[in-house]
Amino acid sequence: MIRVSNLTKRYGNNVAVDGISFGIRKGEIVGFLGPNGAGKTTTMRILTSFLAPDEGTVVVAGFDVFKEPLEIRKRIGYLPENAPLYLDMGVLDYLNFIAEIRDIPAGERWMRIKKIADLCGLNNVLKRDIYELSKGYRQRLCLAQALIHNPDILILDEPTAGLDPNQIIEIRELIKEIGREKTVILSSHILSEVSATCGRVLIINEGKIVASGTPEELSNTATRKEKIYINLKGQKESIETKLQSMSGIASFRIIEENGGELLKYVIESDGDTNLSEALFHMAVDNKWVLTELRKERASLEDIFLQLTIGER
Repeated sequence: MIRVSNLTKRYGNNVAVDGISFGIRKGEIVGFLGPNGAGKTTTMRILTSFLAPDEGTVVVAGFDVFKEPLEIRKRIGYLPENAPLYLDMGVLDYLNFIAEIRDIPAGERWMRIKKIADLCGLNNVLKRDIYELSKGYRQRLCLAQALIHNPDILILDEPTAGLDPNQIIEIRELIKEIGREKTVILSSHILSEVSATCGRVLIINEGKIVASGTPEELSNTATRKEKIYINLKGQKESIETKLQSMSGIASFRIIEENGGELLKYVIESDGDTNLSEALFHMAVDNKWVLTELRKERASLEDIFLQLTIGER
């Protein structure tokens, strides 16, 4: 649905987007992740043909952003970071206005509005004025305006910004529902949002794509020391003496004592050793009760820090 090759955009001497290339298939929900100022919004504005690139090619739904920008706009629903609402309008009037400027025939508008109101959960506020709506309902209305013309592609720039936790969950579930039928690009710097919603992640930093893959693929390729959590029932001094003598352990620390002799440790490897099997045999050989042994995978936050500020 989207093909981007060697895309570059400058603002004066500042290179906002620096020769990036990527593709997005039909039906994907893709997270565009990066710190503030990384180039996410600029890229999205180019995809919607709001901005023209300085270099490179962008093809959206088979149309070139230079040659056929109006055809692209017909096929895209766009929710910018600052929601496009007219607060003095009523909800129904606003949706009718958007349907009209999207060239939906007059005879079809009410059915389209009704369908989109059902999808976005707006039926109980259709007769209210927009200024009366909560932040969550305003965001739902913004999604409705982006979807009313039944676009093939939905582009969302920070769709949950400023929402409370309950509203974030509601919008997240709505995006997943929409993603069953549409191609969705979701831009955010909120790591949990991308991880919970998207099947694939593109990480951008300083205008460049620095990683691409599913959250699981990125986790598997992350360069970080392995962490293992282990719960043992035994004498604390004996356990720690064994841990100190084991090869491959860079560090360990106790994080919980649940009374008696049940102890919980977090152990960090030296990066070159698979410790799980050795720790299991250590517990068996010493006849300690083992209640937990799990390896912690690199989180999206770990990967993001590694790729954007070099933290290990």
